Formats: sequence, C-alpha cells, structure tokens
Amino acid sequence: MAASTGPHRVAIVAGVRTPFVKAGTVFAGLTALDLGRIAVQELVQRSDVDPLEIDQCVFGQVIPTLTATSIAREVVLAAGLPRRIEAHTAVRACATSLQALVDAGNAIALGQSHVAIAGGTESMSDPPIFTSRPLAQALVQSSRARSLPEKLRPFQRLKPKDLIPVPPAIAEYSTGMTMGESAEKMAKENGITRREQDEIALASHRNAAAAWKAGKFDGEVVHVPVPPRYEETAAADNIVREDTTLDALLALKPVFDRKYGTVTAGNASPLTDGAAALLVMSEARAKALGKQPLGYLRSWAFAATDPADQLLQGPAYAAPIALDRAGMSLKDIDIVEMHEAFAAQVASNIQALASPAFAKKLGRAGPVGEVDRSRLNVNGGSISLGHPFAATGARIVTQALRELQRRDKSTALCTVCAAGGLGAAIVLERA
Repeated sequence: MAASTGPHRVAIVAGVRTPFVKAGTVFAGLTALDLGRIAVQELVQRSDVDPLEIDQCVFGQVIPTLTATSIAREVVLAAGLPRRIEAHTAVRACATSLQALVDAGNAIALGQSHVAIAGGTESMSDPPIFTSRPLAQALVQSSRARSLPEKLRPFQRLKPKDLIPVPPAIAEYSTGMTMGESAEKMAKENGITRREQDEIALASHRNAAAAWKAGKFDGEVVHVPVPPRYEETAAADNIVREDTTLDALLALKPVFDRKYGTVTAGNASPLTDGAAALLVMSEARAKALGKQPLGYLRSWAFAATDPADQLLQGPAYAAPIALDRAGMSLKDIDIVEMHEAFAAQVASNIQALASPAFAKKLGRAGPVGEVDRSRLNVNGGSISLGHPFAATGARIVTQALRELQRRDKSTALCTVCAAGGLGAAIVLERA
C-alpha cells in the first residue's frame, strides 16, 4: 500500500532508541519491557508531545516475555501514559517495528488515528525458557490434584530428559535450518565471496564508528542508567569496533560450515538487547501541534519467498513493489538502509536487485537497479550497531530520516529481511 492512497499523509515526527548492546552485557539486568518503557518515555519527553494527544501504540517483540505477552499495552502502562491509549502488539520477525509503523500508518492514513507510537523492544539476555511437554503436562495434572500423593503421582512418570529446559527454537520450523545456515546457502548459491562479506562488515563498523565520533547518534540514542546500582550509564552501542581491520575479519573462523563456510561472527549481526520507538502523526495533526516532521511515509510493501530457497532474499522481492507504489525507481533513491542480518544476505539482495535473471523471475522487464554502495548504510548497520530483532526497523527509519536532513536529500529506501522468507521495504521522503 502507498501512504498516499489514504486521505491523510503519514508524518514521522521523532524517533529514539536505547543503545544497542550485546546480549548478556550492559542490559543483562533489564527486561524487554524495561527497555521499551525507557524508549517510549524518552520519545514522549524529547518530542514534547502532550500524552493526551496520543491515541494508539503499536509495539512489537519477537522473542516474547512470558510474563508480559501483550508488550504494546504493557509499554503504555509502564511508561505512565494515559490508560485510554489503545494498543496492540505487532510481530513480523526482524521486520516487526516496520510492521508496527505500517499498522500505525494505515490507521493514520484512514483517519482512524491521529497520533501514534510505533516501535519494538528485545532482550536476548532474558529469553523465555520452556519446559518439556511431559513436564508441562505433569505440572498441569499436579495443579489439579487435591492430595499430596496425587500431586506427586504425575512426576513419577517423567524421565530424566523431561527435566531438561527447552530454549526457544532458532531454526526455521519449515526447513529445520538456522538463519546462519541459510546465509551460508545463499553465499554458496550466489557466489558471494568471503572477502566481499568481510568488506561489507568492515564498512559497517567504520561507518558506525565515524557516525558516533561525529555525534550523529547523540540526538536519537537514550542514556540508560544500568541497574541494580545505577552507578553506570549506557550511552552508546557496545558492538561497534572502531579498530577492526579487513585482516582481522578475514582471520575469523566460519561458524555454521566450519570446513567450507564463509559466514563468521565478524560478518553477522550479534544477539542484541535494545528498543526503539517512533512518534507518528497525520500531517494535519503535526501542523496543528506545531511539530516539524522528520519525514513522511511514502510507500511500503511486504513480500515473501520460499524459505527453503533464499530465506533472506525477501527485500529483493519487497523493494521493487514499494518503489512501484511510490512511483519511483531505485535511481531516484538518495540513501539505502538495508538491515544487515548477515553480510552474505546484504550482498545477495544487492546482486538480485541488479540481476536481469532475477528481474525475469519477478516478471519485470528489467532489473530493479544497482545499489550505490557509497549510499548504503552510511552510518553503519546491524553488523556493527547490533540487531534487537523487534527494534531494528524503527532504528533504520530514524537513522535514514536524520541522515536525509544532514545531506539535504529527499528520499530513502529501507529494507529488512525476516524469518520465514519474508521481506519488508518502505520508501521515506524528507519533510
């Protein structure tokens, strides 16, 4: 859908995020709800919007917190916002906060909402751990029993293996392959070399380090006091490696295919904790409130491909649809923000967009176009900044719009690959 098809133009007024930090480090004592609350409170304060103006919150989380499953509603309540704000949780794997933005954008475009918060939060330091099915069934049966012997009886049938905790699945349910294994498959099938992957990773780290040094993230990254003693404050991402080199990256060993593989810890995004939030309004409401938008949502598209084929190639399917809906071509785009799940995935999608064979597969007359690498992820991407699954889309949108302002340019294309062979793409235009 294109935002222009509704009667109301969708404005993105502000965006903030917490630092993105490696799982198990600085934010190990915080939950996804904590991080989401912090991002939303800061968004409201920095934008100086009256909370009474907010009528909707769409927020997402990919790895759910079992004690706060309705994360959008819980974020509203935890942030101390008016309880009348309606909320719903959006989930589209790594494209979750883009989905949240689109959900809010659709409501605004149709006049059903006027001021909304959209975003996502993730704590990979606090993943849900499940029991085995036999143990879960025993617990349920025991809870229904009335006497102690009856309560103990269900556990007598358990085997030692039934007591082992079950972590969340990391493989695709349909294929049994992890994302890393799928990235390896794409690298091999598409002829993506190890050197090209490491060069993408190096550019990500160098661009991110330069952006931090130049103060580009100061206006969008929240400072977070770290519990339990609050003597330390997290003020920056802790994954960026300013001193990394191509030789250092090339020296790392493959992770998923140890003998013939090319995907390493250096050219893949790490497990990350963090949250990001956007303030979205109708253009008319933004003007009425005296708010200057960062930019506007011009179009968006979601697409899918066979997860057993090229799992992370979804952006190459979604981007041309979003561009068509915007009435634009790739050459009209000033900067491209492409989520870096793996460098192999980035290279594969860039290759597909420029490929006549892929264009034929899409039923198009010619290739979508060449991505100018000098305009790609100019302030770093997920490999260097980190990837809290549900927060990455909102991070990319804020980063793109602020960079358009700095460069005095007009348009950005943002893409995210997601589990299940899904892809998301949005076109933004500067205010």
